Amino acid sequence: MSIKIMADSACDLPLKFFTDHDVTMFPLKVHVKDEEFEDLKTIDPMTVYDSIRNGEIPKTSQVSPATFESHFTEMAKKNESGIYIAFSSELSGTYSTAAMISDQIKEQYPDFDLTIIDTKCASLGCGLVVMEAAKLAKNGATKDEILKDVLFRSQHMEHLFSVDDLDHLAKGGRVSKASAFVGGLLNIKPLLNVEEGKLVPIEKIRGKKKLLRRIIEVMKERGESLHSQMIGISHADDEETALEMKKMIEEEFSPTEVYISNIGAVVGSHTGPGTIAIFFLNSLSE
Repeated sequence: MSIKIMADSACDLPLKFFTDHDVTMFPLKVHVKDEEFEDLKTIDPMTVYDSIRNGEIPKTSQVSPATFESHFTEMAKKNESGIYIAFSSELSGTYSTAAMISDQIKEQYPDFDLTIIDTKCASLGCGLVVMEAAKLAKNGATKDEILKDVLFRSQHMEHLFSVDDLDHLAKGGRVSKASAFVGGLLNIKPLLNVEEGKLVPIEKIRGKKKLLRRIIEVMKERGESLHSQMIGISHADDEETALEMKKMIEEEFSPTEVYISNIGAVVGSHTGPGTIAIFFLNSLSE
């Protein structure tokens, strides 16, 4: 039996990926100027970045319970087996809602075979987990084999990122206000990572060039066998920095691939434009 792979839009993979690899995508919602949009489907990230630059504060909300109920019920009726690879529960209520709806459906369909994984990952960190799961499913891997890989990658995915303005994260409650050190006037760049699914500032660095060099240093400290893995970069309307980062990574580590994606409208609503993020594994074996 083929395994159905599902993910939400906050994994920041392009819509084309989902259609090309037969992965189901659940869109989170973005609210701009009292209008509600579906991430990836009815709003472009640039709309969000432009609204932020104009002083607006976009709001986001999780996948609707009705969306999960409709999809999961259809799967249960068809006796389909699936894995939903969810965005960190520390950053969105989407995982909890999906788990609740799944439990409700299993009361009516006790044999419903759905496993929901809280990756504790964000943006393309989650996306890289989804990409490998989709590849395994396409190649006929068993559900247990896919789950083992998903859990391993989720536990070992490193996130390093910097935002232009920590205020966006603080306003959305994504980092504590005490952590939202503001350094724009001094050209201070915050370097953050994800710990147990939460966004945690590591250090402050003066200037972009020093920031990028520091990211390479931290990758050396934390990464393992970077030459034999795919490294991810996501950015919020800053392709120039993403390409600069890609070149530095290729020169330093010669990875199998450097995959670049745009930060989507939902994640971008919280990070703001100018965000750059790097994702890699700190271990390749148990």
